[in-house]
Amino acid sequence: MNKVQTDTYDAKLAGASILVIDDEPGMRNFLAKILTPRCRRVEQADSPKRASEILDTAHFDLIIVDNIMPGQTGLEWLQEQRRVGLFADTILITAYADLEAAIKALRIGVTDFLLKPFRANQILNAVSQALDRKRLRRENFLLRHELTTGVSASGGRLIGNSPAISQVRDLLGRLAPLSTSVLFTGPSGAGKEVAARTLHAMSGRADKPFVAINCAAIPPDLVTRELFGYVDAKDTRKDGLFLNADGGTLFLDEVAQMPDLVQVALLRVLEDQRIRPVGAEREIPLDLRFMFATNADLKQAVAEGRMRSDLYHRINIMQIEMPPLNQRSEDIVELAALFMKEFSTAKGARALELDDETLLKMSRYDWPGNVRELRNLIERSVILQAFPEEFSGNGKITGPAAIDTLELVTQRHIMHVLDTCGGNRAEAARRLGVSRKTIDRKFAAWGGEEG
Repeated sequence: MNKVQTDTYDAKLAGASILVIDDEPGMRNFLAKILTPRCRRVEQADSPKRASEILDTAHFDLIIVDNIMPGQTGLEWLQEQRRVGLFADTILITAYADLEAAIKALRIGVTDFLLKPFRANQILNAVSQALDRKRLRRENFLLRHELTTGVSASGGRLIGNSPAISQVRDLLGRLAPLSTSVLFTGPSGAGKEVAARTLHAMSGRADKPFVAINCAAIPPDLVTRELFGYVDAKDTRKDGLFLNADGGTLFLDEVAQMPDLVQVALLRVLEDQRIRPVGAEREIPLDLRFMFATNADLKQAVAEGRMRSDLYHRINIMQIEMPPLNQRSEDIVELAALFMKEFSTAKGARALELDDETLLKMSRYDWPGNVRELRNLIERSVILQAFPEEFSGNGKITGPAAIDTLELVTQRHIMHVLDTCGGNRAEAARRLGVSRKTIDRKFAAWGGEEG
């Protein structure tokens, strides 16, 4: 093999987990020598029985199995495993090729069929193609999920430097290296999914899937099959969302609206990191980080019997409260500019000027729909090529109001926090993450008493 081929195989196999099943030590060692340096994990089994025991404790991306082995053929073992719940792709290797075996392999769902003896580049090519097909199948599945549920594949990034959002960003940085479950709370449109995607991107799972699921969007009669996958009487299998997220992050939005049956199943998954697809006999071990989001009061949901108390305590390990936009109004300038650039580029339209008066009006608006409402406003304005009358400006603010826009936004935010604290400047400073002296200096600059 030349260096280009080697580099290509290494890139495609990196991160893969493979189980090799063969009763011949020489063949197992040959395959392990080729695959181990290129893959994340390679394990060996000298018999179908031993392979079954390994599958009870670990999940693999690909299985390479010999057909002719003492006691049970590879095809017989695969057929049996499909019934109990085998979701890994498979490559069958054999020294004896016949049409009947090939047809049976296709019916069982064998990914590839390789004749002994074979060279290193042949097995690497077969493994590479099998992993490629698996990757494309997963990407297509997740894309269909996004299209049918309306879940966006790109949630953006956490924007802003206000004290409130800076505290969230700092906490995400501390949680990024961990696998701890995180619960994002806050009003609708405050950016809970954006924060979750930001945390995923900061973590060691960034190159793995981020699968977002709106618990309220999946029909109750399908939710278990969609989440856990299934095996039916004809040995037809379907990987669920949990299995497609393996190695990455699973984000469950609107968790308070999860059906009772799924709450019970989810509790077991959180405790054991294992799932049992519908109709399967075997539980499948998974490696997942869970994130949850809700705009509901979960304590009240527990009190009303809509959420299991044990599930609530299991998901409420680390809670991050996302601040509403009217509590981080100094971020409006940056957010509005970002959305304006995004939508004017995407729609091939002229970007509207975010002049001082428009930004001031935006900073004074209460934004009940939070960041989502601001984003929708900018998109609608780009399409219509004009801001709504209540936000339109004339380019400049004249007279005594001719203060830097960012300073106006900062003043509004501080005054809002001060109002919620009943005028207590020390408490307002604590909530804002600044010193009391900073608050006093701001008031002096605005013409008020220094305090």
